[in-house]
Amino acid sequence: MGCAVRWYFRFQLSLRDIEELLFERGVILTYETIRCWCDRFGKGFAHRVKVARRKPASTWHLDEMFITLRGEPYLLWRAVDEHGAELDILLQKRRDKAAANRFFKRVLRSNPAPRKIVTDQLQSYPAA
Repeated sequence: MGCAVRWYFRFQLSLRDIEELLFERGVILTYETIRCWCDRFGKGFAHRVKVARRKPASTWHLDEMFITLRGEPYLLWRAVDEHGAELDILLQKRRDKAAANRFFKRVLRSNPAPRKIVTDQLQSYPAA
């Protein structure tokens, strides 16, 4: 059970993918059973992972990239520490001072302030 819940949250597999992986290992159950386990035990699993996760490094790398969802362009903001651990992501339509400010506030709310922030020199970063 723990293995299925861990796979679902850690690797973002679908319930049917996990069902197939368990079937290959000789465990026969339905994806609905896995869904019930994830609903019941997922919160506790997420809490244990968050506690065990190491503190973010003092240097952060911030970047943004355009992606297309359902034919519309969106901006994906991302913060990564120097060890490659993803700190936060945010998907927005705008690329301005308010959007950058919202992303910075969100990242700083959940992580201690970094010593250094490395960006790709986007004009909205210094303003935020």
